[in-house]
Amino acid sequence: MKKLLATLMIGASAVLLAACGNKTSSSKRRSVSLMQTAELLSLDTSNHADFTTWNTLENSMEGLYRANKNNEPAPASATSVVKPTNHGLTYTFHLRQNAKWSNGDPLTAQDFVTAWRRSVSPTAKSGYNYIFSGIKNADAITASKKSPKTLGAYALNKHTLQVKLEHPMPYFNKMMVLPAFFPENSTALKKFGSKYGTASKYMYYNGPFKVTGWNGTNDNWTLKRNKYYYDKKAIHLDELKYSVVKDANTAHELFDQKKLDDATITGVTAKGLQKNQDLIHERKAGTYYLRLNLRSGQPLANQKMRQAVSLVLNRQQLTKDVLADGSEPAYTYTSRDLAKDPTTGKDFAEETTPSDPYDVAKAKKLWAQGVKEAGQKGTVKMNVVGDDQTITKNVAQFVQASIKKSLPDAQVTVKSLPAKGQQSAEQTGSFDMEQVFWLADFADPISFMSILQSSNPQDYGKYKDNYFDKQYQEASSSHAAEVKQYWQNMRNLQDRLNTTMPVVPLYQMVESHLVNPNLKGVLRHPVGEDDYTRAYLSH
Repeated sequence: MKKLLATLMIGASAVLLAACGNKTSSSKRRSVSLMQTAELLSLDTSNHADFTTWNTLENSMEGLYRANKNNEPAPASATSVVKPTNHGLTYTFHLRQNAKWSNGDPLTAQDFVTAWRRSVSPTAKSGYNYIFSGIKNADAITASKKSPKTLGAYALNKHTLQVKLEHPMPYFNKMMVLPAFFPENSTALKKFGSKYGTASKYMYYNGPFKVTGWNGTNDNWTLKRNKYYYDKKAIHLDELKYSVVKDANTAHELFDQKKLDDATITGVTAKGLQKNQDLIHERKAGTYYLRLNLRSGQPLANQKMRQAVSLVLNRQQLTKDVLADGSEPAYTYTSRDLAKDPTTGKDFAEETTPSDPYDVAKAKKLWAQGVKEAGQKGTVKMNVVGDDQTITKNVAQFVQASIKKSLPDAQVTVKSLPAKGQQSAEQTGSFDMEQVFWLADFADPISFMSILQSSNPQDYGKYKDNYFDKQYQEASSSHAAEVKQYWQNMRNLQDRLNTTMPVVPLYQMVESHLVNPNLKGVLRHPVGEDDYTRAYLSH
């Protein structure tokens, strides 16, 4: 998801403690609480995208598909997984005729068309309009060259949505599980206007639950059953209760106090609990990294200086001593376990890993050369910007100490900001290094590569490389359906990033969760958001 790149967070769920119940007995406990590590800023997918938003909407909204237990697209609002026609250029979705919104309105094809037009518009603020690229006229619309009404998404009738592409996209069905492609209720958009999605009452929901109790600023909200949901028998819980918990030690304490049943833990807290019987490790196809500011005149606009920063970071030490939660070193921007290169049979990230990811002696030489090339005089002052979670601060301090120890005349200041503050710094370019997390939207390297193309609205570091853009363009158009050429493009893209270093990979997420063993039925996806909609509590 984009899951807003400014935030280093991943949602965790927790069950409100009381007596244990089972999924069939109405007399037993049927309330579950979900922990998030950052504030909820919006529910409007056209104008906002981050983990808390998407984790909340994953359980209260529904797109054409949901990801099943095998992490494959499965029918949701659509009656089946569609096979494209017209040489891979046309997808025709038939919607469930009994699907309804939480206000009782029927779900229609026009709700998807309306939402997608809002989201692809150049005025959309989510930074996610690029995800529609490949759909007819999407790029032209985002570039303000055509009207959103020309988007290749059509309501053929009340329950039939047709999508036309500009070129084949073999991964298109995988993309349809993303919250970015969720529908939006046309009545709500007209009724609430600019307030749409700014509080829970200013939206309608078409999923198993509806959001209640969020006024736009508070740190607690509740998802309650949508009485109009078409598959009520599959839903075993009455409530999903969310609260924001930023500190791992606090999460652990709440778990011990039986106030959380699924607590995400990190750092020292996690290190001491690795043998706990309630601990599980959840592997995610996501990478934590530093986004570097490449704007002219900035300290890290020089490529050799960027390479030096990467080379002084001992990622083994970071994951073992600082994180200590099962997370693994990341040596490529693209995460391991995301996809296997079908032309080589190898894990894509592993086959593109650089041979010398940690080399202090080489870093010192590159730094000296880069400083001279850039005309830097005296101390090179830099900042590293991140959110205000404890784990984020710890990682920032590791980066700060590593650079100070190994790179002469380098000084790093740590800036820990609330979510809105980091978002502002990101969008205005007020950072030298920004702590960022990217969780793949779908199981293909292009999900990572897309946000670094120079035309992408999320290219906040202002990376512009003609070779990278050309390789991406080929992969997303003429080579999209040519397996050998497509994967060569993917390898070229990652190799280019290894050299130009606009982003510095730090570690791959492996979440440590303390989980009540009575919580069952959660679909924990390595790609995308975890799904609690069919969860239940057993004896």
